[in-house]
Amino acid sequence: MPNRFRGLLLAGCLTVAFSAPAFAAGEESDETKPPPKTETTTKCADGKIWDKKRKECVTPKKSSFNDEDLYKAAREFAYAGQYQNAINVLTLASNQNDPRILNYLGYANRKAGRMELGMSYYRKALQADANYILARSYMGQALMEQGDEQGARVQLVEIRDRGGENSWAYRSLLQSLNGYRTY
Repeated sequence: MPNRFRGLLLAGCLTVAFSAPAFAAGEESDETKPPPKTETTTKCADGKIWDKKRKECVTPKKSSFNDEDLYKAAREFAYAGQYQNAINVLTLASNQNDPRILNYLGYANRKAGRMELGMSYYRKALQADANYILARSYMGQALMEQGDEQGARVQLVEIRDRGGENSWAYRSLLQSLNGYRTY
């Protein structure tokens, strides 16, 4: 193959590599990436949660699940588009000041069309933990939805400066800033 064709081929490959959105699921240890689907959204209905011990779908109650289990189920509901189920589960958590709980209350409310309420939860999450980069990512995406690109860029820089440049949270906000999907 002549050198000029090799050069064109290489240039084409590089163009594709750098222009395609590089937003894979993230590293295995990346806790900011979307949750995997479980029985909660594949087998259960009507806001029920999969109980691993009983191996059945159950109505969530404060006494039956710890905050970690409630958080995971709510996160899964939120990503499945079941925003009210996510909110219902999050309100059962004992620690309503947990930044993760506050963040997903923000996410579910924003996605359900309650933007200002969602933003207030993001702010509360960041007051509880200024280094919580996933809340910064979702807040930035909400800002993009509101047309505030500069505000979203501020959140992207905050994520980077807090060590989150190699996270799904950073990549998903960058994706939003580049005109792709928002979460």
